[in-house]
Amino acid sequence: MADAGVLIDCAPLQPVSASTTVRVRGAETLLTDGPAAEIKEQFGGFTLIECADLDEALKWAARIPTAHDGSVEVRPVVQVEAPR
Repeated sequence: MADAGVLIDCAPLQPVSASTTVRVRGAETLLTDGPAAEIKEQFGGFTLIECADLDEALKWAARIPTAHDGSVEVRPVVQVEAPR
């Protein structure tokens, strides 16, 4: 991916036991140790790539080793403009 120029960043994630969930309700910030949701499957890391379209992203995802013994979720990034 790096050689092809599509790789932006990638990294493994710490286990969910190392997570803290942040929720803001009104003026109060609530912190909870652990993940936002108790689910069976969890993200082990991320790979951020820039592709022309979904088909290209799916081809790259199929080359990630985790796809061969687990799964890789492909999801577009929402473009958000910074407040002015």
